[in-house]
Amino acid sequence: METISVNKFRENLKGFVEQVVTEHEPLKVSRRAGDDFVVISAEDWEREQESLYVLQNTNLMQQIAESISTHSLNNGYQATEEQLDEITSL
Repeated sequence: METISVNKFRENLKGFVEQVVTEHEPLKVSRRAGDDFVVISAEDWEREQESLYVLQNTNLMQQIAESISTHSLNNGYQATEEQLDEITSL
């Protein structure tokens, strides 16, 4: 993650915001007097929130672990050719 001073950020606010949004890379802004802060696009923030929700939900994590287990043993759900055709035609 790139780090810049708050003065540099202020001087080129539009450019840095555009960089964060297009490159999907957060930007850390440091301040001499006070805590640093991070600029992140709304899309990336929402994605992070979804990931945190899944990681904090024990039921979802258990389902994921069971799914990985059945997949590795090749015991998972096997779709029919007809079902696969229907899915891929969407």
